[in-house]
Amino acid sequence: MVKEIHAMANDIHCHPPIPISEKVLSIMKSVPRHLFVPDNVRNFAYYNRPLHIGYEQTISQPYIVALMTELLALDSHDRVLEIGTGSGYQTAILAEMAGEVFSMEVNTLLEEQASNLLNELGYNNVKIKNEDGQSGWPENAPFDAIIVTAAASHIPQPLLAQLNFGGRLVIPVDDWPNPQKLMLVTKNQDGRIDEKYILPVLFVPLAGSQ
Repeated sequence: MVKEIHAMANDIHCHPPIPISEKVLSIMKSVPRHLFVPDNVRNFAYYNRPLHIGYEQTISQPYIVALMTELLALDSHDRVLEIGTGSGYQTAILAEMAGEVFSMEVNTLLEEQASNLLNELGYNNVKIKNEDGQSGWPENAPFDAIIVTAAASHIPQPLLAQLNFGGRLVIPVDDWPNPQKLMLVTKNQDGRIDEKYILPVLFVPLAGSQ
């Protein structure tokens, strides 16, 4: 899986190219992806492809997980907000990289499953809330980084408001009828917002996004 991520990072058409750091690749290698997928697809857990996890949701392709994590440019002191816990795999990657992870999941059963698994694996720097995430998690703001793992119709203003100065937001944005766009949004120290298109992606819709 890690070899395929590395190869895809070299082949994908990002301008300029975005290499995946050894730190991210090492963490991707260490987190047991097979524990975060249903039994019927565990044989495919380490393929570089998305997988269905039930409830019309998917676990993202490993390359996309690595890329979005890389774009956040995390360090061990950062506080991260994740919108869309899903199976908890991306959450675990973030928890390995950052100081605290606050994750939100609208599906109650997924939220319970992810919470239980992350607790079993010893991720005590993660807090999960059963909510759609459109309004962020204001009582724990500001966040040094925010990641959205479902496609929004636009960049939610509450998430920008909860992003720390110098922080980064990585989010797929629907651009119908064009492909969804993975965007890197940076809030500069003066509060100015910069948006950068990364590449086309395909995510399930963000709950409540209109």
